[in-house]
Amino acid sequence: MPVKPPRARLVRLRQLLMHPHTHTRLPMGSTRTPQPAPAPAPLSPGDEKALLDQARSLQRAAAAGRVQPLLRGKNLGLLCADDTQPQALLFRQAASELGAHVAHIGMSLSERSATQEVTHTARMLGRLYDAVECQGLSSPLVQQMADVAGIAVYDGLACHETLIARLAAQLGHEAAAGENRRFVLQALLLHTIV
Repeated sequence: MPVKPPRARLVRLRQLLMHPHTHTRLPMGSTRTPQPAPAPAPLSPGDEKALLDQARSLQRAAAAGRVQPLLRGKNLGLLCADDTQPQALLFRQAASELGAHVAHIGMSLSERSATQEVTHTARMLGRLYDAVECQGLSSPLVQQMADVAGIAVYDGLACHETLIARLAAQLGHEAAAGENRRFVLQALLLHTIV
């Protein structure tokens, strides 16, 4: 059974992971390459230990063929331009393996969107989903949505390769690196949704 951290630690994890930073969305027709997502705020040693304990628990359960649908009944939105990108696929696979339903939401918001449109969209997403992963939106836009959505709004959680890879490396070599990254992402989802 996966390990649950104390309630105070969950609040801190939510604050660190909900809207760290993400890729800057490029205007249509731009030839500039997107910059990598900046790293989220550093985790405290206690937060990191709780996530690694959860990820190890998920890793052991998968190795024993006992993956539990801990996110069963949860509806997650994936707000991105292309859900076939590696980060979108990682998010979908991590959440789906835990029993969540993940729906792709095409992007219609941008920096130029009216405040009312962003607010209306965020409130609607808050009614439809238990959490939303935003990939390719600017951090201020994601923050604006998170302020009114009433649910977990992630700012490119699956895009933070440095954080995920660093934690995944600490899981050992019993599983492939890609699987360990998925376990870390699953632990992050469980700690912020459940």
